[in-house]
Parts: sequence; C-alpha cells; structure tokens
Amino acid sequence: MFEWSNCKYLLESVFMLFNQKTAIVALALALAITPGLNAADTTNTAAAKPDAKPKDLFENQVVAKGKGVEVKRSRLDEEMVAIRGSAEARGQTLPAEQMLMLEQQILDRIIQIQLLSSKATADDKVKAKENCDKRFEAIKTRAGSDEVLDRQLKSVGMTREVLKTKMMEESVAEAVIERELKINITDDQVKKFYDENPSKFEQAEMVRASHILLMTKEQTTGEDLPADKKEAKKKQAEDLVKRARGGEDFAKLAKEFSEDPGSKDKGGEYTFPRGQMVPEFEASAFSLKTNEVSDIVTTQFGYHIIKLSEKIPAKKVELAKATNDIRDYLKQQAAQKQMPVYMERIKKEAGVEILDEKLKPQANPLDIPPPMEPDKTSEEKK
Repeated sequence: MFEWSNCKYLLESVFMLFNQKTAIVALALALAITPGLNAADTTNTAAAKPDAKPKDLFENQVVAKGKGVEVKRSRLDEEMVAIRGSAEARGQTLPAEQMLMLEQQILDRIIQIQLLSSKATADDKVKAKENCDKRFEAIKTRAGSDEVLDRQLKSVGMTREVLKTKMMEESVAEAVIERELKINITDDQVKKFYDENPSKFEQAEMVRASHILLMTKEQTTGEDLPADKKEAKKKQAEDLVKRARGGEDFAKLAKEFSEDPGSKDKGGEYTFPRGQMVPEFEASAFSLKTNEVSDIVTTQFGYHIIKLSEKIPAKKVELAKATNDIRDYLKQQAAQKQMPVYMERIKKEAGVEILDEKLKPQANPLDIPPPMEPDKTSEEKK
C-alpha cells in the first residue's frame, strides 16, 4: 500500500533499501543489493595478460555485449556475492534452485543500466546529480551519524563511495526514462490521487523523545557484559537520571555518555509511532509527560534514560507535504507501464547479445512484474 510514511522515507535508510521493491523494476535492482552498477566496467576492460591464470581468463569472459554494453563474468559474480552478503545480513538464505534465475535477472538489470546510461544527456546528468545528492543526504540523516552509516554499509561489504556511485547510476537511469518516455504528472493527477486515497496519508500518533543508552553487551561481539560491569553501568545510569532530573541539559548528557551511535550526536533524539521500538522502551516513552525524565528502562540493549519532548497527535498529512512523493510514485507507475516495450526496443537497436546460453532468460522478456508500492516503513527506524 502506498502510504505517506512509505514514500517519505523511500530512500532514507540503507537497511530499508534491502527490502525495497522499486516501482521501476526494469531500471535496476534495489540500491543496496547491487553495488557498482557502472555504465562501463573500467576495472575489467584490459585484455588478459599472457600469464593470466585460468580463473582470471574465466572472470574476464564477456557474457553480454552490444552497442554501449559489455558485461564480464567477473562483474556478474561481483553482484551475486553482494546479493548473498545482503541476504546473510538479514538472516536470509537464497534457495539454490533460484540462483540461476536470479543471475539472469541481475544480468538483465546491468544491461538495462548500461543502455540507459549511454543515452544520458548533460541535462539528464545534472538532474540526476541533484536527485542523488538529496537522497544521499536523506540516508545520512536517517543513519544519524557517519559512524553508523559506515557500519551499516560495511555489514554488506559496501563503502560510501560505492553507495554514491550506484545511487547516481540509478538517478541517471531515472532521468533518461522520464525524458525518453515523456512522463509528466500534472498537479490535477496528484490531487486526484490524494483525494481518492485518504487513508494512505494518515500519520499515526508519535512521540519525540531522547534517550541515553548504556549498553550491557559488548559492542564488537554482542555478548553480555560480566555481572560486575553491568552493575557499574546501572550505577552510572542512576547517576545520570539524577543529573537529568536535576536540570542538566539532556542533549549534552546524551552526547557525552550515550552509547547509541545512531542518536547520540543528535542529543539522543528519535521520533516514532507505536509498534516500532522494543516494547519496554516504547511503553515508557508513551507514558511520560512532556519534559519528564524516566526511571531506568532495561531492554535487551542495556539501560536507557528517556526524556519526552513532545507528543504528536495522529493527523492527515497535508497535500503540500505529500505532493513530491505522490508525483514520484505516479511517475514510477507510468514508467512501469511503458518500460517493457521501450527496453526491448533499445536492446534490439543496440544489438544486445547474451553470449552464455545459461544466462539467456527463459521467460518472455516482456513479463516484467507490475509496479510494486513502497514497503511500509516508519520514522522510528532512525
């Protein structure tokens, strides 16, 4: 279901991107699943050296080619490794029987990205850069700090530079699609969607609260601290409760003492609805009065001290705030309807050939899934 919170935070979290089903399915795989989708693989363009090992020769085999397209075996292997890593980071295992089909789909996405990138104009690239910068800033804001962002990226074998690169590639592809397919969404279309889908723009009751976390687990291993260290942390938490209730600046205390890297640089602050934080934390936050400081709250992560700043009543998001997200969503829907025929045409024009028989798609190339609406997300996952 298309909801305000879904669209608003569509690209704001690396972990959210793992599960996102982008509406323009034919553009590329979800951002965090396919690092390094360059229009041209500059790291693998050199001919194999005479003394190359058999493995090196295999990795440099071209598996697909055409005008503006060249995909090497090493590139495809790289993407498969990244996907497996992303799945493992989410505690998932990819079924072995689906791997060949997945590999075929990845190859098709790489080809599409390369074809679209080759059609990009200077204006497309300028527009893409603006969109990419906005999205990357949203991701950084959502992560809460550079440290958290880098750790999230590292967990799936990615760097900030790789993330920026693939975000730019997708933005370029989007700009090309929008121009080539002449997609234009009017204000009337936006308002019609808004008026006909009131439930999709309901914002649940939320709280804006800050916390100080003293962890009772080793940050590197996740193992519980020894009993004596836990006791020391609890005494420190008791002292911080007294200081916070005594009038000391809570944000300053959080920045100095909190061990939650995702919020400490923001003074420990989060904004979230019910059902998104661990139960003990949520129950305490929603029960506090404005500016009240909680007792020590114990969760699986450690000891928390919470201060409530604001209760935000449930409301309907105004059209003005939702307009850009609705427009993007409707553009994606419009693009998805035209994409299969368009992509098949430009593949033929470029003379694209898949040279590895196993990688040739078995299904009709026009059988592309219908638009998928953004997965439900919420502001609390900051």
